[in-house]
Amino acid sequence: MEIVRMPYSASAPQSPRPRPRPRWWTELTLLVLVYAAYSLGRLLARGDVSTAVGHGLAILRVEKALLLNAEHPLNRLFTSTPALGIPADFAYASLHYLVTPAVLVWLFRRRPARYRAARTWLMLSTVLGLAGFTLLPTCPPRLLAAGYGFVDTMAQYSSYGWWGDEASAPRGLGGMTNQYAAMPSLHVGWAVWCGVLLWRHARTPLVRWVGAGYPLLTTVVVMGTANHYFLDAVAGAAVMGLGALLTRPALRAAERIRIAARNRFGRSPVPAAVSPAASPVAPSAASPPRTSSRTSPRKGPIVSGGCETSAGERFPGQRTRTSTPGTTSADDTPATAR
Repeated sequence: MEIVRMPYSASAPQSPRPRPRPRWWTELTLLVLVYAAYSLGRLLARGDVSTAVGHGLAILRVEKALLLNAEHPLNRLFTSTPALGIPADFAYASLHYLVTPAVLVWLFRRRPARYRAARTWLMLSTVLGLAGFTLLPTCPPRLLAAGYGFVDTMAQYSSYGWWGDEASAPRGLGGMTNQYAAMPSLHVGWAVWCGVLLWRHARTPLVRWVGAGYPLLTTVVVMGTANHYFLDAVAGAAVMGLGALLTRPALRAAERIRIAARNRFGRSPVPAAVSPAASPVAPSAASPPRTSSRTSPRKGPIVSGGCETSAGERFPGQRTRTSTPGTTSADDTPATAR
């Protein structure tokens, strides 16, 4: 039975090789640049105060009409109970700076195959949130007039922490933050991101349940401290959902750009005569290249053993054909017969 080996073709499909883990310093640089751009854009997105107050009051009216205004009872509870209000203020001021990077590093170290998609999801959602701050500046409940019944717990318990009476920024740096960037709540959005990833990729049930409870805890904290409305939290979760839907198309676009840049700048030019792209059909090993006899004639083996003959001289037993087609020459007979 003859075994036929299929030739290798350059056009044959090959299984994609897994991409190596990203370099940590490039990832750190990328994340720092994105967060710096986000912070700068948040500062530049400051709208008119009266417009922001109008948006905040409109949200509050919608919530009251839908019986969703849980901010008032939670804020009264945190204000009257320091054992709840102080930890809530610490959680609001610090957890998103601690938990979000911790989950990102954990994915980088323990789940590298999931890291790129998770990082892209986080960055896309953050950009979408920045668009929300720009298009819909919103006054948080704590900055509304006192007649609306909200108390700023961050200002009430500021002596216990590093923040002042201007959001969660450290004392003296309140001017470096946009206090009217309340819609959507990225505190809740980033918590949803952490919770989903921990639930899906953590191995121990305890960590998974902690991840599931983290967004719920954050939602209670942002409302009880009067930093966000309930609909702000809903919008934060919606932004993360939209970012998740856009992650796969963004990764595909980034991969196409990476391949195009590598083909254009990352490879040395290949001569057209040997480049597979120079021809619509790439040559394969099954059909060796043809050689023109006029340009490079093939030399046969030397059979004379180095001996030379003069004109008209023949080797013993050599035949000569001098007859025309259809006739037989006498020299066609064997030498023994002659």
